[in-house]
Amino acid sequence: MTDQANRLRKQLESANFDPQNYVKQLSQQSDGDRDLQEHRQKIQTLADETAQNLKKNVYKNYRQFIETAKEISYLESEMYQLSHILTEQKSIMESITQSLLSTDKDETAKEMLAAFPKETEEVKQRTLTTLLEKVEGCKNIMDTPGRYLVYNGDLVEYDVDNMAQLQKVHAFLMNDCLLIATWLANRRGTVKYKYNALYDLESFAIVNVKDHPPMKDMFKILMSPESRIFQAENSKIKKEWLEILDETKKNKATKEKHKKEEIEVPNSPVRPEASLSTNPFDEEETNPFESEEAVDLSLEWIQELPEDLDVCIAQRDFEGAVDLLDKLNEYLKDQPVSLRVKELRVKVDERIRQLTEVLVFELSPDRSLRGGPKATRRAVSQLIRLGQSTKACELFLKNRAAAVQTAIRQLRIEGATLLYIHKLCNIFFTSLLETAKEFEMDFAGNTGCYSAFVVWSRSSMKMFVDAFSGQVFDSKESLSTAAECVKVAKEHCKQLSEIGLDLTFTLQSLLVKDIKAALQSYKEIIIEATKHRNSEEMWRKMNLMTPESLTKLKEEMRSCGISSFDQYTGDDCWVNLSYTIVAFTKQMMAFLEEGLKLYFPELHMVLLESLREIILVAVQHVDYSLRCEQEPEKKAFILQNASFLHDTVLPVVEKRFEEGVGKPAKQLQDLRKSTRPVRVNPDSTMSQV
Repeated sequence: MTDQANRLRKQLESANFDPQNYVKQLSQQSDGDRDLQEHRQKIQTLADETAQNLKKNVYKNYRQFIETAKEISYLESEMYQLSHILTEQKSIMESITQSLLSTDKDETAKEMLAAFPKETEEVKQRTLTTLLEKVEGCKNIMDTPGRYLVYNGDLVEYDVDNMAQLQKVHAFLMNDCLLIATWLANRRGTVKYKYNALYDLESFAIVNVKDHPPMKDMFKILMSPESRIFQAENSKIKKEWLEILDETKKNKATKEKHKKEEIEVPNSPVRPEASLSTNPFDEEETNPFESEEAVDLSLEWIQELPEDLDVCIAQRDFEGAVDLLDKLNEYLKDQPVSLRVKELRVKVDERIRQLTEVLVFELSPDRSLRGGPKATRRAVSQLIRLGQSTKACELFLKNRAAAVQTAIRQLRIEGATLLYIHKLCNIFFTSLLETAKEFEMDFAGNTGCYSAFVVWSRSSMKMFVDAFSGQVFDSKESLSTAAECVKVAKEHCKQLSEIGLDLTFTLQSLLVKDIKAALQSYKEIIIEATKHRNSEEMWRKMNLMTPESLTKLKEEMRSCGISSFDQYTGDDCWVNLSYTIVAFTKQMMAFLEEGLKLYFPELHMVLLESLREIILVAVQHVDYSLRCEQEPEKKAFILQNASFLHDTVLPVVEKRFEEGVGKPAKQLQDLRKSTRPVRVNPDSTMSQV
């Protein structure tokens, strides 16, 4: 049978298998319907075996599939970070190359300007004037001296949101701004365009838009608060626009930087010897050349300092870069400020700005958050050494807030609320404790940053309470579950006292609204249940039927604090109390215990008033029954229940409340005094106080 099955499997698995010929041959060789049924059964058995083997293989490799998917996700995250690092290093290397080549470019430009200064400027301005005569509403464009045309051309503007074509425009790129003009449908003479917008080159950024046919040859101008997207005629013109825009923006920035340096570092003229006066105060003035000679900047490490800083930043050797800066500051500490020192400072300050930007990016929430608070220590410590402790504090706390929020968001909501709250508290308070310890280590010498950490802790606690309340209170959990969850949160909150951070009051103030609503809601449930039982009250003794049930009731009453319950039990399994009174006692004592777990001073009156309202419902019902009942035996039984409430239950409630709160409940004492039990006159149907 096995050999036949193997042969059949090989036949069906062969590459040249033809179903029609197979069925035709099978029909010819079979003796009748019975042979066909047997062969069908063999094929069905083979199909079942194949399906079973496939399932086993899938289940066998299922865990490997999951692990592979996780590894792919982690690798994707790491590759994203690596891409950012490579892009950052590429930009740094480009800036180094540009700085090395800028000297040659400046000399060439100066030679060209010296050869053709007036002709170049006049031709460019004349061309710009000719083109602007075709634009309506831009007469004041030429009022700015030195403005000339760099590039112009036709473009098509598209809507940024839905990529719908808006209008045809003509763009004029000048050495300091970009003019956008729209085409006029009704032309008048030489006027072809209408003024639309004028943007300063520093007010926008150029972004290349990837081609997605039919949308291609596009680039975007990013501005605040909105952007615009344009399409060129072809890819060549688009490339020209991007290159010329980028080059023009760089030229303007370089020109303004040189102007600023000339203003900040003016040339100090040397007074001729003939102009020297005999004023004694003039002798105290220092000659800049004399101070320049006093500061020796010819040392090899100082000459190579800017390049060494660039290398350290490119290699992410942040500690080495800051060490070099500290060494320079120490060397120039007591030295006079000369022109060469100022020039060196300008170069170094640019590297400090680049280093600060890299360190800020290291602390941004976009970076991987899996390393915990210790992963930020390197960048934070270097920012503090650079004198950026406030920025380091702000970025560190933002990074940790994003990490905590991500951890809470990734926490899976389990079926059991208490299990979810245990996990939530463990994740949040552990992260908070680790963050506090790392903060204390990193900012030990910056006591002014501690107030920022306290503010951050309060905001993080609010984020935790939002997740906590959404799972505990918004889902309408029972009061006992809510009390256990709040108890767990309070216990975790006490762990922070190890580092001197007490957020218990913050937790209570954020939860007070939800806890108050939960207490009042559960109070209403108890009152409604008590009223429903009162409406069906027959004032009969309880018969628990079995001794086990009676023993269980005694244990329940003993756990509620009512130790004298034995005096209310009768022969066999009888209890000399009404079922309504017993059920009310258990429900009210449970409410009191859960309320004490949730208690803090802001909830004192809420819990007290809730207990008072619940007790009044039972007491008023007993009083009403006494006044309405006319049978002496039932009146005596009702009076016994009233005595149980007044002499046994209410004192236990007062005592337990005082133990849990720490002070007596005057309102409950007054309530007990005002509802003292009545005595029944056997000869009358009226009860007397």
